[in-house]
Amino acid sequence: MLVQIVVPNDLGGLRLDAALAKMLPEHSRSRLQEWIRDGRVSVSGRVLIDTRYKLAGGEAISVETLAHPAALVDAPEEIPLDIVFEDEQLIVINKPAGLVVHPGSGNWSGTLLNALLAHDASLAGLPRAGIVHRLDKETSGLMVVARTLTAQTELVRQLQEHSVKRHYAALVLGKPNQIGFVDAPIGRHPTQRVKMAVVENGKPARTHYRLVEQFARCAQVECVLETGRTHQIRVHMAHVGHPLVGDPVYGPKRQSIRAAASFTRQALHAFRLGLVHPFSRLPVQWEVPLPEDLRALITAVRTEG
Repeated sequence: MLVQIVVPNDLGGLRLDAALAKMLPEHSRSRLQEWIRDGRVSVSGRVLIDTRYKLAGGEAISVETLAHPAALVDAPEEIPLDIVFEDEQLIVINKPAGLVVHPGSGNWSGTLLNALLAHDASLAGLPRAGIVHRLDKETSGLMVVARTLTAQTELVRQLQEHSVKRHYAALVLGKPNQIGFVDAPIGRHPTQRVKMAVVENGKPARTHYRLVEQFARCAQVECVLETGRTHQIRVHMAHVGHPLVGDPVYGPKRQSIRAAASFTRQALHAFRLGLVHPFSRLPVQWEVPLPEDLRALITAVRTEG
């Protein structure tokens, strides 16, 4: 949309970005600066890309505004979905690595939510398009989505009661115990706000794990969640000295496994999901194989000395 304004004389002497922030308070100053640098602002018919340009007052300014990306979060997008199961109450998705679940800063589009709205327009009537839990962007595997408000309410209740069964395959560094249980609260890292950590005042978090196969420098384990905290498996396994292979946040800065040099994500896949169906009240379960990249990695580390 093209907005045309005249600079009041009392704003003479101000920088272009500062004056626009006063005249167009509905837009943030950083957003206005971005539009100036992109050539979307003209002063007296001349495009200016210098945010510091001093105005005299009385100039005619044209601003080509754009909707903030956050306004487009509910836009349907035709993104392929690997649907494992679907009925009138549920959709079970096998999410690929690289797909963000919810729109947010840096990922306002191209998410699972956008794909679900294209698959079923009625999901627009549900909170978060029926999504009741999430997987990290680079974690692959099973997710359940509700198609009705009743189903969504019931799935949230089951998650809160820890009755949803979520099993993950992971590749971790080192030599873990045959069987392990991590009961350690998780919250925001005290100094690195983009990370989670085991902290005394965090939320309760419990992870069971068992050894599936031991390799020379790493091992395949199966993790089962009792709770579902952000980054729970990644934080808990790092906490007990066995961070996930390929984890750029909680793992070592230098990759010690030659076969994993080209593996570009944390080695984590949600392979089994079980719950009570919200309509039939019968227990249901789904399982999917490991994705190709994780299978290839496991094959490679078997042969690495």
